[in-house]
Amino acid sequence: MSIKEMIQDHPDVGGDYNEALGEAVKHAMYCAAIANSCVDACNAEGMDMSQCIRKCSDTSDICTALYRVGSRRTHGNTVVIKSLLEATIIACKVSHEECAKHDHPHCQRCARMCQETFEDCIKALEGMVETANR
Repeated sequence: MSIKEMIQDHPDVGGDYNEALGEAVKHAMYCAAIANSCVDACNAEGMDMSQCIRKCSDTSDICTALYRVGSRRTHGNTVVIKSLLEATIIACKVSHEECAKHDHPHCQRCARMCQETFEDCIKALEGMVETANR
């Protein structure tokens, strides 16, 4: 099952499917889980990982909000989706920078996922702005 296919199958989407937004929603869903797992792994490390824990916790929560709101298509709430894309970009960049500082495999994986997610969110946001300007 694919979240992108689920969004495409929505009766209010039809031929108006936004591929970039679908990809951002999918990666936000994965990023929420991976950042949450990174938090748990950071808690098990034998050193102070509180900065990473805080940043990844925030990223997980913001990504969760994006994938939940972004996957709802009835009466599209574009203003809120755009603001969540912007918040996700910021949160993922902050977590990416923090996790990239650590050699732990879980942090390196989280950093890569955060980068993929913020890059997809930038594309989705740009696509939504372009569509609105037509």
